[in-house]
Amino acid sequence: MSVRVRFAPSNTGFLHMGNARTALFNYLYARHNDGTFILRIEDTDLERSEERYTDAILEAMEWMGMEADEGPFFQTKRMDYYKEKVDDLLEKGLAYKCFATKEELEERRQEALESGGDLSSYSRIWRDCDPSEHPEDQPYVVRFKSPLEGELTIDDLVQGEVTVSATELDDFIILRSDGSPTYNFTVVCDDVAMEITHVIRGDDHLNNAFRQLPVYEALGAEPPTFGHVPLVAGLSKRKGSTSVPEYRAQGYLREAVNNYLARLGWSHGDQELFSMDELIEFFDFDHVGKSASQFDVKKFQWVNSEWMKRLEPAELAERWKPFLEEAGLEVNDKVADVAAEMRERAKTLVEMTEKSSYFFTDDIERDEGAVDKWLKGKYADAFDDLVDELEGLDEWTSDNIDTVYRSMCDKHDMGLKHFAQPTRVCLTGNTSSPGVFTTVYLVGRERAIARLKDGLAVMKERAE
Repeated sequence: MSVRVRFAPSNTGFLHMGNARTALFNYLYARHNDGTFILRIEDTDLERSEERYTDAILEAMEWMGMEADEGPFFQTKRMDYYKEKVDDLLEKGLAYKCFATKEELEERRQEALESGGDLSSYSRIWRDCDPSEHPEDQPYVVRFKSPLEGELTIDDLVQGEVTVSATELDDFIILRSDGSPTYNFTVVCDDVAMEITHVIRGDDHLNNAFRQLPVYEALGAEPPTFGHVPLVAGLSKRKGSTSVPEYRAQGYLREAVNNYLARLGWSHGDQELFSMDELIEFFDFDHVGKSASQFDVKKFQWVNSEWMKRLEPAELAERWKPFLEEAGLEVNDKVADVAAEMRERAKTLVEMTEKSSYFFTDDIERDEGAVDKWLKGKYADAFDDLVDELEGLDEWTSDNIDTVYRSMCDKHDMGLKHFAQPTRVCLTGNTSSPGVFTTVYLVGRERAIARLKDGLAVMKERAE
């Protein structure tokens, strides 16, 4: 049997990180088994569905590297198919028209509540009525005839064997009075038509699965294998970003997003970092846990920082350039070299942009405390010599800059920090940077000399 899975988001918002993990699990399972990954957009919520969200979902999935083999399919374009299936079930006596008003249903529901009766059966007023008894020109819904006795069992890939009594099922609506089909019906119709073999989704859908099982049978299809994955705890709008585009905008790499999401509930020994190829090779449901995973931003940042170190500097630089441009910084030919140095000091591309701005702009602000401590008048003469030597260099390289600094230390009998720290304050505005020789080189001859001279002027003023 060839594996066929589907990811079926609604286009009522951006791709949530929890849904992204569901998509990823489906994608990995399909690729691991040389199967088919299908994308279906469940867009029947006409009030909230928007094309911009569809575009955003497709863009996020493409960015993550999850290309669908089939689709996207849209449910709104399949309405005739759903109504045809409703008519088939009505004709076979597997569904029925219900003419009960909301008031009638609420009254019966209250009676069931008060008497301790079966809430699953309060709406079955019209279940056994002959069609000849149906009123004319009166609104109705179509309900599915759920089994009244016996048990239903799912052998779930994650949850194991789960059984419920048929008495827990209600005759749920499959077609509303306005002619629109409902979720629990359309998903089964689509899964049957698309020959889905495995339904992998959040465990909040486990109850729906028992409603859907009899529908598969009514449509003459074998139910798929289910895998209900525990939800991810700790994701909420109140706590910040929840969608893939938001984390992408914060400077997280797609490798880190895929890596971190895959590890939320799945493991492969003690390994923490996985490429997409490794995820595809190792992913299975034997190591997907039953417990909810906790979204941990600090762990996510760590994974991202590790992937920033794993990428080749040139590749990292290409990913980084849009963030530099967005910040209004000048992208120069040393961006890859700067990336190689600064990735050790940042967890995201946004943080790396903030910490690296002095390489790409002359608009720097010096910390007053650092200026007071290191741009002292007593260093002025030695620093003047340093600037002269640097300005006279024939070739601007880290090695030549290194030689100049060390010769100045010998000439003035001063420790390197007495040159290095003032240099950092002049060039970066504070005392934190990569190695001082590398920093001077990467800032560039023209900018470095200009900033050192500006700092020297401060020293000379203080020496007077």
